[in-house]
Amino acid sequence: HRRAPELPRCKTRRLIMEQWLILGIAMLATGTVAGVLAGLFGIGGGIVIVPVLETALGFIGVDPAIRMHVAVGTSLATIIPTSISSARAHHQRNSVDIEIVKRWAIFVLMGALLGAWIASRVHSDVLAIVFATLAFLVALKMLFLPESRNITTEVPRGPLVPVIPTSIGCFSTMMGIGGGTFSVMTLTLFNEPIHRAVGTAALFGLVISLPGTIGFIAAGWGDPRIPAGSLGFVSLLGFACIAPATVLAAPLGAKIAHAFTAQKLNMLFGLFLVIASVRLFYRAFA
Repeated sequence: HRRAPELPRCKTRRLIMEQWLILGIAMLATGTVAGVLAGLFGIGGGIVIVPVLETALGFIGVDPAIRMHVAVGTSLATIIPTSISSARAHHQRNSVDIEIVKRWAIFVLMGALLGAWIASRVHSDVLAIVFATLAFLVALKMLFLPESRNITTEVPRGPLVPVIPTSIGCFSTMMGIGGGTFSVMTLTLFNEPIHRAVGTAALFGLVISLPGTIGFIAAGWGDPRIPAGSLGFVSLLGFACIAPATVLAAPLGAKIAHAFTAQKLNMLFGLFLVIASVRLFYRAFA
């Protein structure tokens, strides 16, 4: 029997190394852009990371059927350390409503697990549509309703109330965000002070991102289509590149933000979400 030639194996290794290099550059670029935008708009990175990372994965040829899965799973992984750090800082300033956490955490967790399970069963285009729809609704709120009136004087306790935190966990996991966008808006509508709403949302971010990340790892385990350096649908290379780049680039965005008024920042962020939503809608339906 003749020995198989070594050249194809060398070519395979070279292709893998090239993919790692391109992927690493794409992830660093994603983290940098996400950091600037996060610092500029004062929001968590997930809602920025997912559309930017999905675009970067497209440039390196990742299968469209799993592109959003990798973007969402990796985004959730990067939110874990951010949520821990943010929640600790807010807790030290007594800005976490422990009572609401005790009442809502189990439902947020159940929603996060449900969202991860649903995401594992659907095509990438479905995730794109979910993200685009919810991001578009947030954009409309930012553009046309920057200030909302309270609908209650305190967080309600009715039998249907658990639907709210469950939905926050579910949709946040499917979008690859920590839930701050939904949690803060919801809690402030229930007359929760903004600082305590932000601090409580930071802790919910950990409840959402940790099980969500585990779910996306399990869902993509062994999938031959995942890019190099991935654990399931979570890119370890992306996690290693995006998190530090985001932290380093965020101050630049914060510096730029001081050149704009709050109203203009709301408008800019709303326009960014509209553009991201339209692009994802186009990709899903084209």
